[in-house]
Amino acid sequence: MATMRAWVSEEPGWENLKLVERDIPKPGPGQVLLKMKAASLNYRDTAVVKGQYAAPRLPAVVPCSDGCGEVIEIGDGVTRVKVGDRVAPMFFQDWLTGPRKGDYVNTALGAGLDGCLQEYMCLAERGVSKVPSHLTDAEVATLPCAALTAWNTLFCTGTLKAGDTVVVQGTGGVSMFALQFARMAGAKVVATSSSDEKLQKAKQLGATQLINYRTTPKWGSEVQKLTKGGGADIVVEVGGVGTMLESLKAIRIGGFIGVIGVLTGGSGGEMPTAYIMGKSAHVNGISVGSRDWFEDMCEAIEAARLQPVIGASFGFDQAKDAFAAMTAQTVVGKIVVDFSR
Repeated sequence: MATMRAWVSEEPGWENLKLVERDIPKPGPGQVLLKMKAASLNYRDTAVVKGQYAAPRLPAVVPCSDGCGEVIEIGDGVTRVKVGDRVAPMFFQDWLTGPRKGDYVNTALGAGLDGCLQEYMCLAERGVSKVPSHLTDAEVATLPCAALTAWNTLFCTGTLKAGDTVVVQGTGGVSMFALQFARMAGAKVVATSSSDEKLQKAKQLGATQLINYRTTPKWGSEVQKLTKGGGADIVVEVGGVGTMLESLKAIRIGGFIGVIGVLTGGSGGEMPTAYIMGKSAHVNGISVGSRDWFEDMCEAIEAARLQPVIGASFGFDQAKDAFAAMTAQTVVGKIVVDFSR
């Protein structure tokens, strides 16, 4: 039987990732076999390989939820795609439409199921979707988690409209997609970062106001000044407990905070209930999204000819270097593993 290479996480630490050989799977009824072209990293992937991920994961898991592949073989009864189609695996394989359900977490790639850092993947046809034709394989690989999370925050759970003000925290993958989507929709964007250099990149992408939170730690009040006391309509909250208070200060009355990340901590700390009540704030946890939302997003990306922001690219054999770069948090936008390199 033909074999393939796959990166596997068994022991905590990206340094302990192992490159192993596995049999190339054969698609059964309703399944498709993908030859993987690229993968991308999310903060969640570093938590998985460090052994810090709270949800269930396989003992020897192939990391990375996000990727791009070409359909090279299909099983009986497959109708959604055909051989030769370029597709992205869905983050939650079973979240196709409607609201999220609790058991979807068990079908998340790169933890409960093997992820995209392998040369071939066999998945149910329902768990893949076609992608924008103008994007490269590496750009497609950035979409399933980071892009869809930003899309969900702004347009599915959030209700962004032209003229609104959005605050994005930092210059990671989700924040850069949120910036691009917000500008695409005619909204204004306030970008925050600890780096003036990174803020200039955000400005190039269309950010209308910039705040360095090192020099302006009370950035929530600064957002109020920039909006002439009105406050932001939406905050894309990736920091967690360390930034929530400033996010609440930044929003308008009735504003929305989409809670996505835990870069400053995932638990503990005081809950600023007085600010939540005083602002009549809408605070929602965001967890990627459904296949239906992904397909809506891809239509919008193609119509706008939007190009994802890729800050660093590594070859398949350099996967450990990609994780090291992700851990260092020095890259603007997405980090990809391009299998063609």
